[in-house]
Amino acid sequence: MSATFRLRAGARPAAIALALLFAGAAALAQEAQPAVAAAAAATTTHTTGNPYGIQALWDGSDVVAKGTLLILAVMSLGSWYIILGKLLEQARIKRFARESTQLWKAERVDAQHIARLKDKSPFRYIAETGLGSVGKHSAVGRHITFNDWLALSIQQPIDVVQNRLQGGLAFLATVGSTAPFVGLFGTVWGIYHALTAIGLSGQASIDKVAGPVGEALIMTAIGLAVAVPAVLGYNWLVRRNKVALDDIRNFGSSLHSALLATPVPAH
Repeated sequence: MSATFRLRAGARPAAIALALLFAGAAALAQEAQPAVAAAAAATTTHTTGNPYGIQALWDGSDVVAKGTLLILAVMSLGSWYIILGKLLEQARIKRFARESTQLWKAERVDAQHIARLKDKSPFRYIAETGLGSVGKHSAVGRHITFNDWLALSIQQPIDVVQNRLQGGLAFLATVGSTAPFVGLFGTVWGIYHALTAIGLSGQASIDKVAGPVGEALIMTAIGLAVAVPAVLGYNWLVRRNKVALDDIRNFGSSLHSALLATPVPAH
């Protein structure tokens, strides 16, 4: 009986120590919960928001940097506007070229058959100009032959159409050659201000240096993103313009032959 009593009395301190151990562990867990929650919140903030993105670049930039970004935005919008507009224009010319073949189905080229072409078709403009020059040859007949007069009269509207097709390509070439340098200027300006701010603050740790410098490098990336589509669009449009001008020149040659074979008075 006394031995059993001594065992139970000896076990009581161990139980008390075990209870205290569990109580301490529970207290530590409760104290650790706020720290874990704060770490989770920080992780969520880090993954959902980038403190060194384009928005931060815009918010922290000065007038010069914002002006550089606006110039690049105008270049990009202008380039895409010209590219899409010229593609639509070239598609219309291709459609007008197919429709202009009906003019050669007639026995002779006259105003009635030319009027069947679409109003905005460059082929109708060339045909009307060439037909109208036939009756004007008598005024200069002693100085130039009818063949040369007709060729000159048809070549003039072809040159007008060619100049119209080339409109906007100079802007694309300018953007393609200058946009990278505009972006580079924004990068140099941003790095200069970032290093100046770091020097004034006296903090040169990696997080203080990498963030502002990385923001400044975004300018170069934007400049390249503006220049590459402009260069590719320019080369593509020049190639498509060559194909369209070949159709227009072929039409002019056929019109010259038709009017030379069967000259008619102007209407």
